[in-house]
Amino acid sequence: MTTPRTTFLTQPDDRLLVGCDVHTYRASGPGGQHRNRTDSAVRLAHRPTGVTVTATESRSQHENRARALRRLRKAVALEVREPPPAEPCPAVRQAVADPAWPRIGRRSTEYLLVAAEALDRLADREGRVSDAAEAIGASTASLVKFLSLDDDLWQSANRLRRAFGLKPLRKA
Repeated sequence: MTTPRTTFLTQPDDRLLVGCDVHTYRASGPGGQHRNRTDSAVRLAHRPTGVTVTATESRSQHENRARALRRLRKAVALEVREPPPAEPCPAVRQAVADPAWPRIGRRSTEYLLVAAEALDRLADREGRVSDAAEAIGASTASLVKFLSLDDDLWQSANRLRRAFGLKPLRKA
C-alpha cells in the first residue's frame, strides 16, 4: 500500500516541487564579494506536510535547490509519522534484522523509506526500542545499531523517546 509519505519520498524532484512553496533569497554570511549579489539561497516549504528546509551553501541556486530537495525528503522521512502497516516491509526487515547487514546504505533509494518505517514502529510502540524491534522481527541491538548509523535518524529516535517520557538512547 502506498501512503502519502511514501509518495513524497519516491516521486521525482519536479513532482515533489509542485507541492512546495519555493522561496529564493540572498543569504548572508561568508562567501566573499559575490555572496550577496544573487538570490541563490533556497527555502522549500512542503504544503502537504508543513516541513520547511533551506539550502544556502552554494552560490548556485540550482545546486541549492537540489540540496534542499534532498533535505526535504530526509526531513519528511524523519518528521512525518504514519501508522505502520501490520507487517513490516521486507526492506525494513532485511535492512534491520539481517545478520549480514547493513544491507542498505544511506544513499540507497530505499533508505529513507526504511528509516521512516523504523521510526513509525518506534512511535507506535511508545518509544520502546525492544517492542519496536520485535514488531520488525529484529533484535533490539540490531535496531539500535541501524538507528545509530545516521546522526539525524538517531536524534529523531531520541526525540520520539523523550515525547513518551523515556530516556534518550546512548551510543555505545
